[in-house]
Amino acid sequence: MRAQGQSLRTGERGSPQSLDRVRADFPILEQRVRGKPLVYLDSAATSQKPRAVIDAIANFYLEDNANVHRGEHLLSERATKAYEDARGKVKRFINAAHDHEIVFVRGTTEAVNLIAQSYGRSRVRAGDEIVITEMEHHSNIVPWQMLCEEKGAVLRVAPIDDDGQLLLDGLERLLGPRTRLLALAHVSNALGTINPVRRIVEMAHRHQIPVLLDGAQAAPHLALDMQALGCDFYAFSGHKLFGPTGIGVLYGRAELLEEMPPWQGGGDMISSVTFEKTTYNKLPYKFEAGTPDIAGAIGLGAAIDYVSALGLPAIAAHEHDLLSYATEALRQVPGLRLIGTAQEKARVLSFLLGEVHPHDIGTVLDREGIAIRTGHHCAQPLMRRLGVAATARASLAFYNRREDVDALVAGLHKVREVFE
Repeated sequence: MRAQGQSLRTGERGSPQSLDRVRADFPILEQRVRGKPLVYLDSAATSQKPRAVIDAIANFYLEDNANVHRGEHLLSERATKAYEDARGKVKRFINAAHDHEIVFVRGTTEAVNLIAQSYGRSRVRAGDEIVITEMEHHSNIVPWQMLCEEKGAVLRVAPIDDDGQLLLDGLERLLGPRTRLLALAHVSNALGTINPVRRIVEMAHRHQIPVLLDGAQAAPHLALDMQALGCDFYAFSGHKLFGPTGIGVLYGRAELLEEMPPWQGGGDMISSVTFEKTTYNKLPYKFEAGTPDIAGAIGLGAAIDYVSALGLPAIAAHEHDLLSYATEALRQVPGLRLIGTAQEKARVLSFLLGEVHPHDIGTVLDREGIAIRTGHHCAQPLMRRLGVAATARASLAFYNRREDVDALVAGLHKVREVFE
């Protein structure tokens, strides 16, 4: 199978724009690795950044660097406006009802921990239950284990089938009067499975159970609408959304955030402090203690502008075409076994190749300039459920081409030659 010419349909007016032009926005893709052109297939771990994001961060430090919400001088005013403008961009990007439902955090992991430590600690009691699924990332397992151990609660785990699809009947059987929260991935980082989250939210709400969705792998690739989806909390990371590291978002319904106590104490999350009593700031600042990642938020806002200009429908269509092409191409590689074959999938391909250890696959591919991920992908319980210790994972983004897939396939044939 050989790559054909292709374009990514982009732009506010839907005009065609070549994929090469989009790729030119990502300077890192122009380099050579070990003498070979870089083929970057690790976007599920972290995505590459367009010039627009890099420039936005640089311009903040060059022209507007100051703290937010505290200064009366012009630089602080400009920094505060840029920071709050970024919050507004997030609100519109996910169609939240209010700006104050958007809390800036370090990433998905911190968002989940915030919910566990604030919402969870204030509501979970001995004998209560938290429900997750077998496909969760460690960041959506460990915080709940910690909470359950502290409170004497029980962690229940919904099953998946051998294709990596959530068994909805099995999930619903776990939901009961002691369930205090359902927390699950919108898209699996290790398998690419897209969970039917709207249906799941409706199911949980019939039992009056709030839902937290881990959207780290969904936000960069799927159109999001919090008001239509109806979930109670949603978390995602900037660095997977073509933005900087160290910034992320927790969306929460305003009435729930209002009821929750702060998780961390310090500057900006207070209204007034005496040695006898502290009163807390309004939303969302109650949950943003200390100086925030101002540049990170601005960079995330620039990433949202960039992705929005391309258009999520165009991104989804291109990645779906690329995933179909890559799936068929990998199936032609002798001895290759795909891990995770759900009917509804996003741009992740996990696989094994004969008896070759995934780390050896990654090492050989690296010599060819091809970057993939190998290991358990922070999903060890999922690996055990599927009966494997680790996989090799290629993950795609809108800046990838069919030529990248062809390079991966050629690299896998080299792996076979090395280990035959």
